[in-house]
Amino acid sequence: MHLKVPIAIADELEDDIVQATGSLDLASGEIYDVTYIDYDAKTKGVPALLPDYTFTSGTLSHAGKDIEFSVQVDSFSGSYSVTADELLDIKVRAAKLFAGIEGRDLVNNGPLTTPGSKGLH
Repeated sequence: MHLKVPIAIADELEDDIVQATGSLDLASGEIYDVTYIDYDAKTKGVPALLPDYTFTSGTLSHAGKDIEFSVQVDSFSGSYSVTADELLDIKVRAAKLFAGIEGRDLVNNGPLTTPGSKGLH
C-alpha cells in the first residue's frame, strides 16, 4: 500500500539551498517524484553529490503547520528516503500536530479509540 504525502525538500550546500518537491511514502519512507525548483539536475547532478553539500531536510505541511525532518540521500542512486526511526517520528508528530492525537495514545491504543477503550484489534 502506498500512502504518499507531498513534501518540500531542501538540499543545503555551503552557500546555497536547492529547493525541490516530492512525495513521501508513509508506508516505506521512500521519497518519489522529486522535482527540483530552478535547478537542472541533468547538467549539475544530484545536489547531495556536489562537493559543497552539507545535508538534506524535508518539510511536511498541512493547514499552515509544518513538520521538519532529516532526509537521507543514497550516494549511488541519488534517491531520497527517511530512516525507519525518522518515519515513525514523522507519523507521531503528524498525528499530534495535525489531528490532536497524542503519540503515546496512537502507539498504545491504535488509531480508532474512544476514551476508556483499548482500540480496535
